[in-house]
Amino acid sequence: MNEIAAIGAIGSADQAAMATPSNDIQPLRDIAPNALNTVPEAQGEFSNLIADGLAKMDAKVAHADKMVTQFAVDDSTPIHKVTIALEEARLSVELAMQVRQRFVEGYRQLMNMQL
Repeated sequence: MNEIAAIGAIGSADQAAMATPSNDIQPLRDIAPNALNTVPEAQGEFSNLIADGLAKMDAKVAHADKMVTQFAVDDSTPIHKVTIALEEARLSVELAMQVRQRFVEGYRQLMNMQL
């Protein structure tokens, strides 16, 4: 058997497998007929989104502070968990500062627009 015939044999096996669908796999049109036509609904006001983000950031900072206090008082808290909590808090504060900077930048651009 040469190389071309071997490749052809593999291709025919793949086509046979595709021709007989298994019972586990359902076509996408049967699972979610209107999935492509749906538009996500609004989750709430923009101010609520920002307030929730700030609350989550504050919770991460408070959690990191609590972990550091527990580590300082007794050695029951592992150092890697303290380090992870501190890094998560640092990243969330950095993200909040970036978002704030973008808001201020956008506000300044709006105020500098000539009507």
